[in-house]
Amino acid sequence: MPKKRSGSGLSSTQQAAKFLGVSVLAGAVMAGIALPAAGALGLAAKGSVKGFDEIPANLKSPQLSQRTTILDSKGNQIAAVYSRDRTVVDLKDISPYMQKSIVAIEDSRFYKHGAIDLKGVLRALNKNAQSGGVSQGASTLTQQLVKNYFIEEAGDDPTKVAEATQQTLGRKVRELKYAIQIEEKLGKKKILENYLNITFFGEQAYGVEAAAQRYFSKHAKDLNLQESALLAGIVQSPSRYDPVNDEAEATKRRNIVLQRMAEVGDVSQAEADRAKETPLGLHPSQPKNGCITAVHGAGFFCDYVREVFLTDKEFGKTREDRAKLWNRGGLTIRTTLDPQAQKSVQASIKDHVYKSDAVATAATVVEPGTGKILAMGQSRPYGFGKDETQINLSVNQNMGGGAGYQPGSTFKPIVAAAAIEGGKPATQEYSSPYSMMYPSPVAACDGKIWRNDTGKPEKLTNENPSEHGPYGMKEATAKSVNTYYVQLISDIGICPVTGMAQKMGVERADGRKIDQAPSIALGTQEMSPLTMANAYATFASRGMYCTPVAIESITQTVGSETKSLEVPKSTCSRAMSEKTADTVSTLLKGVVEDGTGQEAGLGSRPSAGKTGTTDKRYAAWFVGYTPNMAGAVWVGDPQHKRQMVNITIGGVPHDKVYGGQVPGPIWRDMMTGALEGKPAPDFQLVDIPDDNKNKGDDRGKGRGGNNGGDNGGRTGGIIGGLIGGPTDGGTTGDVGGTDGGAFPTPTFSLPGNFIQGQTNGGTNGNGFGGRKG
Repeated sequence: MPKKRSGSGLSSTQQAAKFLGVSVLAGAVMAGIALPAAGALGLAAKGSVKGFDEIPANLKSPQLSQRTTILDSKGNQIAAVYSRDRTVVDLKDISPYMQKSIVAIEDSRFYKHGAIDLKGVLRALNKNAQSGGVSQGASTLTQQLVKNYFIEEAGDDPTKVAEATQQTLGRKVRELKYAIQIEEKLGKKKILENYLNITFFGEQAYGVEAAAQRYFSKHAKDLNLQESALLAGIVQSPSRYDPVNDEAEATKRRNIVLQRMAEVGDVSQAEADRAKETPLGLHPSQPKNGCITAVHGAGFFCDYVREVFLTDKEFGKTREDRAKLWNRGGLTIRTTLDPQAQKSVQASIKDHVYKSDAVATAATVVEPGTGKILAMGQSRPYGFGKDETQINLSVNQNMGGGAGYQPGSTFKPIVAAAAIEGGKPATQEYSSPYSMMYPSPVAACDGKIWRNDTGKPEKLTNENPSEHGPYGMKEATAKSVNTYYVQLISDIGICPVTGMAQKMGVERADGRKIDQAPSIALGTQEMSPLTMANAYATFASRGMYCTPVAIESITQTVGSETKSLEVPKSTCSRAMSEKTADTVSTLLKGVVEDGTGQEAGLGSRPSAGKTGTTDKRYAAWFVGYTPNMAGAVWVGDPQHKRQMVNITIGGVPHDKVYGGQVPGPIWRDMMTGALEGKPAPDFQLVDIPDDNKNKGDDRGKGRGGNNGGDNGGRTGGIIGGLIGGPTDGGTTGDVGGTDGGAFPTPTFSLPGNFIQGQTNGGTNGNGFGGRKG
């Protein structure tokens, strides 16, 4: 028998019932009326509420989480993402059968009682008092709505969800007070509308509109009697009565709802019986949630948009605030993605690299002068299966990407830009031997000096023994001569190069600072395709760097109101003079016309770019641009394990992979499609004199002395053929020199300052030795 309070004459159950009954009859919000002492109902022990008066007076309806729609720049849907799949609809857009069926099975006295059904409360309190716990509920639709409010506010936080659903008298009392409040404030129709929009119907469907789409592929307003009864029956236990996974159990539950509708007079018994005999008639639609559903391979771009949203303070002070806004949804995000460019990128990737290949490819296209990301794709699709990945190979690690990949020689134009901006002419010539040791010391930033302190001089070589100087910048860039660019960075110092990289937005993909070492000239710092594409866009826009941007506008729907949100804008700044940028464009135009990037050429459309192949062929690149579009293509093993030697890519076997050979054609095809129908402006080119003036022929003979010509000085010819001729080119140059040799390979090491030294060759000679044998 329930315990009585000393001197009260009533049990705790009877006291609570009396209190609740008086409150309902009086229509009060119970302000100023205290619940019996906490100990009487065990609230202190079983719940988190001490007394009814201490509950906050106002319960605000939460903004219901809805799907967020991500659009491309033309307004086409890329993907729908959501924490909870929900589309809020008005009551008039919900079938009358649906309205009646949910009331019949969940709260048949809904229109007859207030916020609390006194008969149900008395019955439940008595039952719970006998069991010593909360074994039976008496929740009205209004109370269930309040409970769902608490769950909605909890979001995806498991702790908060547990608190919102805990079976305690404390929570129940709080629920009762708020139910009374919203009953008076909203009225029956609005309560029913809100309930049908917030309730979970299983299979990721929140709200009746999403449920109608999920199970029947139709709108909630079009649901018939038996379909409405099925959905109403699911609410009690979405997993148990899931019609997709257990049709028999769902049918039993549907028929219970139909019978209840007949009992309360919503339909005739004959109508109910006929409906019971019909099959469920499911026509399910698969849940389409998240970037995995994005069209045209834009899943990774979709994911990048999400990362931008979660990291930009424009959308909230803290990441938690931004995540809450994202999960609430109801956003329409218009992005910069160009559908034509995106389709072209994916088509080119599909043609050249298979998703099952040992290596992968990633490509990104941006718009010079605006920073707009126009396309982003990769050969391994967005997903969780075999040959799929969730890592965006196009972006930096902090935006959902990996640790990046060495860009190789695609970094050389940044070195060239730093040198030209600092006053070096594009005709600057260096000995550029086939093989040399890294120079040491080399000036770095803040007055520091880089030195090779390993005690083991490090050698670098060009791709082929035939590549030896002297070279000027034009030819060295076209042929991608390593030794030229190491001599160039050693001459101007490391700091101008890292400074120029920073101005162009070039940074390591893992967030670390770029190393202060001359080897950076050869692209040894891991970077992402987006970084490289946007950097080259700086050349295309004649020296203006613009930060990458993916979002053009966002509108948010809250209830029936729609408002615009502020979005991050691209910021542009001058990274170099127009002349410097034009000079680099002239150099890189030569790469696709006469150099290593010929396979990437766009025919009659002016283009410029640079190939890159890293040491041991772990990665190959082509980064290029036209005046109105820039793009980067990387090919390699994301794990940095598979060397691209004796490998088949896209069904084509390769002995060795070069930047112009695999990435180049991918770039050519993707840019051709992306630019189709668009203007074809030319670059603002500058005149760069040919590098081969006054040089010997291609046999690499020495130059030196008064009569150097094709013969050159003997010393300049021999030593020059070995190390590019940084030494004297004979005494007077009137003694014929010998050829530099077909494959000049030094068998000795020289100090760095010796490599840098370029003294006169005899009386008038310059001693630059033979070019290539």
